[in-house]
Amino acid sequence: MPIEIFSTDTDSGQISVVRKDADGYTNVTAIPVGNAPRGSVKFTRDGRGFVSNTSTNSVSEIDALTHREVARISVGSGPRGIGILPGDRYMLVSNSGSNTVSIVDLESREELTQVAVGRDPRHMAIVGDFAYVCIWGSGYLAKIDIAGLHNGDVTNVREIARIRIQENSHPYSLNVDRTGRYALVACNSVGYVPVIDLTTDKVVHRVAVTSQGGRAVAFSPDNRFALVTLERESTVAVIDMSTFEATRYLPVGPSPRGIAVDENDFTIYAAAFARGTVMHAGQPGSAPHAITVVKMDGVDLSTDEETGGRPVFDDIQVGFGPCSVSLFDTDRVSLDNVDIDAKHVADSSVGSAG
Repeated sequence: MPIEIFSTDTDSGQISVVRKDADGYTNVTAIPVGNAPRGSVKFTRDGRGFVSNTSTNSVSEIDALTHREVARISVGSGPRGIGILPGDRYMLVSNSGSNTVSIVDLESREELTQVAVGRDPRHMAIVGDFAYVCIWGSGYLAKIDIAGLHNGDVTNVREIARIRIQENSHPYSLNVDRTGRYALVACNSVGYVPVIDLTTDKVVHRVAVTSQGGRAVAFSPDNRFALVTLERESTVAVIDMSTFEATRYLPVGPSPRGIAVDENDFTIYAAAFARGTVMHAGQPGSAPHAITVVKMDGVDLSTDEETGGRPVFDDIQVGFGPCSVSLFDTDRVSLDNVDIDAKHVADSSVGSAG
């Protein structure tokens, strides 16, 4: 089944599209969008993709089947994270410069209102009737009640709680595990990964890792492990979801940010942003301005490389400054809109960052 990889190339102002098939990877095209695109492309079920243009205060809409930009939607200042509600009618956009979250009607492509939050909101996750937004400048997660949007009511959408992480922790993105219970938060400025129990909205674990610079979170297909990019070390921390301890670190390309996982064969894709200085010399999978491919087939993540085995690494060259990555299954979107589905992972907000 062909998968297409969408890389958000911040410094090139484009989305690179790479096709994965039985023979490997083929660079298909680059889609020009606005200045400084950030965050992973988020898809609706019928193949509409959306990405934030941070420097132009807009969101680009991309046709995932024809690989072209079809519209731009004006939102607040410095848009970053995006979340699409179930049903594909509404989209949320975090505006890092406005300290707000936009509500966008995807039928009319219009911003309906902005909801006030704390300083410098970044990426988000949508869980049932709530959106959880990383408030980078204020060290907490904003819990936003979005239940009214199920009936088209925007008037009661508002921040209802704040889940404190730590002052100057700079929570950047989060992802929710496959059970829907735990949210793991990638923080830029603390040497741990907060784990939030969404049944209580409390931080229940702080998983120590070897570096600050957390950027994005993904999960293994069996939900046994969380995968957290550490930009300052150019590694992916592997966290056991039963013990909430780091079990090993996977070397990837320089300054990894966004991360996505192909569930079909457990392949990890990490965006090598490449503005950092740490690289793993001589190691396959260490090219800058690339998507690092980590093939996990047969690897035991519960232990170190010597015991658990070594992944197979590869690089996919893309544009400059790839900050995020997402996956789209083209076979699961029919051209006549029958049996429509889409597959996407990460940032972030559910998983990927930028």
